[in-house]
Amino acid sequence: MKVKTRGFGKDKKIIKKKKDLHGPVRKRFCRFCADKLGSIDYKDIKRLEVFITERGKIVSSRFSGNCARHQRRIRELINKARFLSLIPYTR
Repeated sequence: MKVKTRGFGKDKKIIKKKKDLHGPVRKRFCRFCADKLGSIDYKDIKRLEVFITERGKIVSSRFSGNCARHQRRIRELINKARFLSLIPYTR
């Protein structure tokens, strides 16, 4: 840990460099881009349920690791499946 001082005279402050608490940042990848899946269907409920929490909310792309294009597509498909009563709105 490096210690630096800042200020002059009596007002010197010690600045400590904080340790990285979360560890190294891991590169996330979109599973749909990686597998090169052509299309996702709203009738494929098992694949869509991976992106829904136990409370019935759609998982954000930060947690799912999807790219923006596939995250929008998943949102559209989940809403379509909910409208057709294939997936419940809440659990």
